[in-house]
Amino acid sequence: MAVPADFTILDISGKFTMNKTLSDPRTDTILKLQGISWLQRKAIAYGTVTLAIKHYKDDDGVEHIDIDQTITGGLPGTREERTLYWQERETEDDLFGHIIGKSRRCKAEELDIPFLQEGWTADTLEHGLVQSYVESNTPKSGTVWIANQSWGIEDINGERRYVRHVKFTGPKAEDIEAKLIYDYHGPL
Repeated sequence: MAVPADFTILDISGKFTMNKTLSDPRTDTILKLQGISWLQRKAIAYGTVTLAIKHYKDDDGVEHIDIDQTITGGLPGTREERTLYWQERETEDDLFGHIIGKSRRCKAEELDIPFLQEGWTADTLEHGLVQSYVESNTPKSGTVWIANQSWGIEDINGERRYVRHVKFTGPKAEDIEAKLIYDYHGPL
């Protein structure tokens, strides 16, 4: 389902599910390259991935995006707490293990990868994309991968949708560009 007409990248708060029909089918390949087990990948493939996103600014005016992710099919959910200040933070994710990530708001032209820059609505380009850069913490995780993402609003089949562009680099330099497209299910 489309986001409301007044929904912008300035506040992506709401409930979303990944639309598996519209999203890139190579998500399983990405998960496999990230070291996710076959059983977990099948649960994700057959389950429903739901995001509850809270987007806000703190008292200092710094943007935060907190995401509670749940997956039907018996997998534990994860919580992502992103601060849009482009400083590395180490965390241990229940699904991805030890990771290092940083996030920011930026203009499309600040990104050096065309796939991350293209396809966005005019208002997303005006306000700036959210960039999420996450990599495996190799010494602790034993895996090697990078997921460089841009988030925003895109016109998909005539509907405004919350979308993530993922530029993924795997352990053997596998290069995957994938779009994750979400259905909007209302406010939190």
